Amino acid sequence: MTARVLLPRNRGFLFIDAHPAGCARLVADMWEACPQPVTAPPAGEGPVALVIGSSGGYGLAATLAGLKRAGVRGIAVSFEKGPTARRSATAGWYRTAATAALARETGSDLVFLNGDAFSDAMKDEVADLVERRFGGRLDYLVYSVAAPRRTDPDTGTTYTSVLKPIGAPYRTKTLAFDEDGTPDVHEVAAEAAEGDDIAQTVAVMGGTDWERWIDRLAARGLLADGFTTVALSYIGSPLTAAIYRRGTIGAAKAHLEATARFLHERLAKAVGGRAVTSVNGAAVTQSSTAVPGIALYTGLLRGVLGERLVPPVSQLATLWDQLTGANPLPVDDEGRVRLDTWELSDDVQAAVAERWAVASTGNVMDLADVDWFRAELRRLCGFSVAGVDYAVPVETDVPWPGLVRA
Repeated sequence: MTARVLLPRNRGFLFIDAHPAGCARLVADMWEACPQPVTAPPAGEGPVALVIGSSGGYGLAATLAGLKRAGVRGIAVSFEKGPTARRSATAGWYRTAATAALARETGSDLVFLNGDAFSDAMKDEVADLVERRFGGRLDYLVYSVAAPRRTDPDTGTTYTSVLKPIGAPYRTKTLAFDEDGTPDVHEVAAEAAEGDDIAQTVAVMGGTDWERWIDRLAARGLLADGFTTVALSYIGSPLTAAIYRRGTIGAAKAHLEATARFLHERLAKAVGGRAVTSVNGAAVTQSSTAVPGIALYTGLLRGVLGERLVPPVSQLATLWDQLTGANPLPVDDEGRVRLDTWELSDDVQAAVAERWAVASTGNVMDLADVDWFRAELRRLCGFSVAGVDYAVPVETDVPWPGLVRA
């Protein structure tokens, strides 16, 4: 093992290394930000949950909020790369190690698996664990997967998702940073979807794999009475709708929502259960920064809302309270839980739209919270985290959390 000093080297919005201490502190900060439950769940006796896509973004928030608000035990699945002689591990690797430490501290039996959640091999490994380790009954499944490609286990076909508008090319403003960190607002163009772009994106990011998980677990008789599953989703602003909600990714989200309605009918009949999608509000995540215009929109949204912007872990704390029955679970006409109303209110969207219309490189620092956005982007990989001394060498060879209890 060799400790070394890690600096934030990046290509655009992608960072080459991740900082283990910064990632651990980020997880600790999220834990502290998650409100305490009114009634603390009994240690080690919480419901059994499966979180798919648990190492970052809303999936990480779901894992941490589930631990703190509901005392969940169970399984968390993600797909991360470990450290090498030349590179650190991925940020999600280090965040998972920190989350596992928190789970141990709280007395929760939470198992962390690293692998392809789209594969049947991972589904079978999870099912085996539920059967032998958690009494053969699963209470909750949270599906939070953002991936560039998926291989169909039945056919071996690999599908690739794309971020394209549907029907016509699209131009939008976007936010980038020069090498010295200076913000730059400029226009980018996206060609319209063609051929099987929509079908490919739906095959990756729609509800097919979510349904496959339910099928696999149900076939083994592992769904508890009242089993509840939720897929995390996003609708977003009219300002980004052409590339997002009305684009290829939006077609995938619509498929996800249709899958939820189909699964809800099945589960209600089979185990008195339910399936919903949770529409969350905007956040800085690695997947969101890939969408043209989202970086600028999110910075402007923060400029309008400031501290009123609701972080993911607070949103997921609300969701867990609703899933567990601590609070009612209201849904809209499409069967969706709406945790994004703070973002999409008319007054907030009007204020953001006003700033969007005039935003330029020259005035973006006045209109958007660029410093916050840039810091959040770095925090994704453990940099710019308060309380971390980045001049101190840090050990990058952090092990993946093992099965510490049987």
